Amino acid sequence: MVGKRILLIVGGGIAAYKACELVRELRRQGASVRCVLTAGGAQFVTAMTFAALSEDKVYTDLFDLKDEAEMGHIQLSREADLVVVCPATADLLAKMAAGVADDLATTLLLATDKPVLAAPAMNVRMWSHPATRRNVAQLRADGITVLEPDEGPMACGEYGPGRLPQVLAIAEAISRQLDPSGRLTGKHIIVTAGPTHEPIDPVRYIANRSSGKQGFAIATALAAEGARVSLIAGPVALPTPQGVTRIDVESAREMANAVDRALPADAAVMVAAVADWRTEPADQKIKKASGGLPELRLTENPDILASLAAHARRPRLLIGFAAETEAVLDHAAAKRDRKGCDWIVANDVSGDVMGGDSNTIHIVTANGAESWERMSKTDVAQRLAEKIADALQ
Repeated sequence: MVGKRILLIVGGGIAAYKACELVRELRRQGASVRCVLTAGGAQFVTAMTFAALSEDKVYTDLFDLKDEAEMGHIQLSREADLVVVCPATADLLAKMAAGVADDLATTLLLATDKPVLAAPAMNVRMWSHPATRRNVAQLRADGITVLEPDEGPMACGEYGPGRLPQVLAIAEAISRQLDPSGRLTGKHIIVTAGPTHEPIDPVRYIANRSSGKQGFAIATALAAEGARVSLIAGPVALPTPQGVTRIDVESAREMANAVDRALPADAAVMVAAVADWRTEPADQKIKKASGGLPELRLTENPDILASLAAHARRPRLLIGFAAETEAVLDHAAAKRDRKGCDWIVANDVSGDVMGGDSNTIHIVTANGAESWERMSKTDVAQRLAEKIADALQ
């Protein structure tokens, strides 16, 4: 981080005091920091504090005549190597997503041509509100890195996700953004994860036991190797990995559409346990009738893996997953041939694998099969990310 220039925008929240620690840590690592203090941020920490810590002028007003005579807001936004928003309040995230420019901070964010990283901090209910989730999804789709907040007790007395990430974690994310050195830097990889839910009526659905843990672990490992990861997730209760763009879907058809929109990609890792069938859902809840059972007419869902293998924009490396309960290697080899993908990663799910934290996998390629010893899903993900990096060199 030595010699890098960071423009730090301090939002208006109680976590603003931690931005002081961040300035100190970034300077310790050799970066120069220039601070922009919002009106809200100034309610918690003074400009003098940031000036002392950064040893630079602190900017607060869009209409400072001296600076604006030289188009200061444009100059500030272009001189930095990275723009960091910390803390990124719900209000700031909403303005960023909508392109609002009504003060110095938001005008800088709209005018910058440099990468932007936001570290959110807010009440748990604000973080989980649909409006904030939409805003975060839009910002990530726009290429802005939005970190996941920590979970824990808050100043308001509530508990949950919404706390500002630890200062060292923010500094590490900044370092990765400034100096990406992973073997997959510059590569775009699609990962699907979790189950799909196929509605039967407004309260029932067809599903499976997939937890999404393995897919999320793979997305995490790929991002750590520098890849730009599009994680297309079925309905799971897992936090978004740092540095990953998450697209939430419910049904197989929604997942197929999301995969198509995410193309082109250098690789795709199709971990999701997509439901094979769907039914036409009833408009109202199906009532249990005495003397009879409802009739469900099943229709085959789109085969996302096979469609991707035949796609005009087929990824250079296409990896499918096979969850089997018997003859694992035989079924995996047959599936690889049938689907037209490069690798099949197979595992025996007859135990607690789909909800557990460990896995035993077999990788079937054109050159044969290799089996890995049982290990944690995190270790599986790391090892698979290394194998993918080797293949994409």
